[in-house]
Amino acid sequence: MVSLSIRGLVKRFGDLVALDHVDLEIAGGELFFLLGPSGCGKTTLLRAIAGFHFPDEGSIHFDGDDVTRVPPHRRETGMMFQSYALWPHLNVFRNVAFGLEERRVSKSEIKSRVEEALAMVRMEGLGTRKINQLSGGQQQRVALARALVIRPRCLLLDEPLSNLDAKLRIEMRGEIRRICKDFGLTAIYVTHDQKEALSMADRMAVLDAGRLAQVGTPEELYRRPANAFVAGFVGETNLIPGTAAFVSGENQYVRTAFGDLAGRVVAPDWKPQPGEAVTLSIRPECLSLSPTPPVQNGIAGTLEDSVYLGEIAQYTLRPGGQENPLHLSELNPRRVLRDTGTTFYASAKPEDIVVLPGSPAGD
Repeated sequence: MVSLSIRGLVKRFGDLVALDHVDLEIAGGELFFLLGPSGCGKTTLLRAIAGFHFPDEGSIHFDGDDVTRVPPHRRETGMMFQSYALWPHLNVFRNVAFGLEERRVSKSEIKSRVEEALAMVRMEGLGTRKINQLSGGQQQRVALARALVIRPRCLLLDEPLSNLDAKLRIEMRGEIRRICKDFGLTAIYVTHDQKEALSMADRMAVLDAGRLAQVGTPEELYRRPANAFVAGFVGETNLIPGTAAFVSGENQYVRTAFGDLAGRVVAPDWKPQPGEAVTLSIRPECLSLSPTPPVQNGIAGTLEDSVYLGEIAQYTLRPGGQENPLHLSELNPRRVLRDTGTTFYASAKPEDIVVLPGSPAGD
């Protein structure tokens, strides 16, 4: 396993700054995710780590060795692409063996290492199959075996599950994490799928316009986002603008269009000043509905929609005179509220309302 240190990385494409002074440390054996919207720079960063892009500024170190200008084939990384990039005219064995053949490994070692790699991805005995005889999930396993067979110092994955159906994606999430952990691989994984990142990552970084918006564990980014962008991107949330009012105990009170709401400041180095613009982030599952006003943090609105999904019920509540509705969800609902047009009160505990700096994007 290899540790990575990325220092002051800048990459430009003409006038576009794809990476803007990125600093990042990734520990050996860590399954690290790069997450963000299209165009945020996550794939550019992955390709810079692989050696396909040389940065304009900054450096990349593997275990302290500067590899910034080292070509891809000398970095000993294995890469798995979104399209799998398998050779259709070669069988499974030859596809997996391709990287070893290019390295002029002996035939006997190629045989043993390919068989080992196919066993790792649970494709034993399928070496003679043609690629067009495989399912999408099996092709994905072959692509993973090809990346693993060279025994990489670091495994790089660029949205590898995006072409699979929902059931296969869930299955392969567990398989990729199992393989990385069983064999102590350092892996860097690019995705735009928040559920994928939350369910698999040891740590993750959210990028916004080429910059790191936040780095941390899945729990940290979900429960303690650094700003409204991270809160809105990692999972679903309700963003409510307001101004800081006063502090009482652990609670920061915020003046909003719904009255004063009590929440918690989670940033260790920021305390809002009275009158400062802030944003409240409230996850849908933290809100509950009641036909009567709650003691604290109540928001009145008209029930617009109810969606029943078996394990979860989703509600849309429209506060009076507000453009943006509130989204709520209830796990294991005993009964589903379908009284659309009726007034209900949404409420959340102060510890479930995160106070963030600034206004929501677009405000």
